[in-house]
Amino acid sequence: MQQAREPSDCIYVLITGANTGLGFATCCRLADEFVTSRPASQSLKLIISTRSATKSQDTIARLQQHVNSNPHTRTASGSRISFHAVQLDLTSLRSVRAAAQELLSSVPRIDIIICNAGIAGPITINWPQAFWAAIVDPIYSVTFPYFAHGSLGLLTKPQLSTSPGKGANESSNLSISSSTSPPAPEPPLGEIFCANIFGHYLLAHALTPVLAHASHPPARIICVSSLDTPAYAFSLTDLQGLTITQAYHSSKRLTDILALTAALPTSKPYTDQFFTPPGSSGPLAPRPRFYVCHPGVCATDIFPLIFLLSWMKILTFYVARWLGSPWHTISTRKGACAPVWLALAAQETLDSLEEQGGLGKWGSASDASGSERVRRTEVDGWGYGGNVGQGAEFGNRGRRRGAKDLTVDDREAFEELGREAWREMEALREEWEERLG
Repeated sequence: MQQAREPSDCIYVLITGANTGLGFATCCRLADEFVTSRPASQSLKLIISTRSATKSQDTIARLQQHVNSNPHTRTASGSRISFHAVQLDLTSLRSVRAAAQELLSSVPRIDIIICNAGIAGPITINWPQAFWAAIVDPIYSVTFPYFAHGSLGLLTKPQLSTSPGKGANESSNLSISSSTSPPAPEPPLGEIFCANIFGHYLLAHALTPVLAHASHPPARIICVSSLDTPAYAFSLTDLQGLTITQAYHSSKRLTDILALTAALPTSKPYTDQFFTPPGSSGPLAPRPRFYVCHPGVCATDIFPLIFLLSWMKILTFYVARWLGSPWHTISTRKGACAPVWLALAAQETLDSLEEQGGLGKWGSASDASGSERVRRTEVDGWGYGGNVGQGAEFGNRGRRRGAKDLTVDDREAFEELGREAWREMEALREEWEERLG
């Protein structure tokens, strides 16, 4: 599909999982804040990904309706906000490749990728424990819920027998290899791991040729993580989280690790590989910047509940906020505060904050009245910015129980963990790209 010619001063933003929940709210808030914070000469191209053309058409119609309700979105030459859709199923590596190829041929560059799409998989909740915890432990239990567990060992559909954008039952005539020998057995690929991180990882690497054109400022890769990413949920020996019931938390912990260590010298041998466009001899210069954020605790459908239980969940969120929780944003629009801020903040602002406080995980926060803001978030083994002795902004409010202040040994162990995680992810990327042919 040919892209219509855009004004020279156009910002291109790709948002995955844009049709519902936090993704749709991020699109709306991004459009609203773009037109009120950027010069009238600038325009925004929102590139949305959904799993089907029908969902894309519906999403664009709803976004257009939202944009039309804002008088600031129009100038004498037309609308400042336009849309482009691409179909993408992050659990299908062929779909990821097809989406990347479509974007490489249809957009001149991508300035920002917001890796928002994700799944939690089936969740089992211990309801008696949940109800009791909501009574005796009303803030902590709905901030770091310890009564919910996921399913074990969820796998994607077979990758090598599918065509781009097709289901696993639809065979493909694509040859895996020119060799006449039978292919090696397909290794398992975790569904939650693939949807939440590996699909995005492959997509971002495949898009490095168009990320390279965003040089002033450099392109941004914004990873949407979770507030709840405990260290115990992730192990390098189980990179995909296939042997635990916390695969969702494992994938988000890995997201934090990769994003926070991407710019460190210890990870450079592997990030150099990641940022080298296919067919190129060296990494991008300047490099895209990795950022990680989370939406706080907001009421999305990633953990679907029946109406009554959903209403009760939202009520407990409000109670937690009124009792002093800094993280209960509740609405998806407030939850979109951090990713939109990271997308639109001046590069000088982000650089200054990192120089002062280190590389941080940025969270959408809210006070008791519902006024939202962006705040640093503690990460196990990294603290609030990788700086030993850096304290908590909220004191112990909003901290996981048992959290410890960062030590030098913690910081060194986290850097090593990041280096090994990048090494494992690059090895997995190269293995699957070779298998896909």
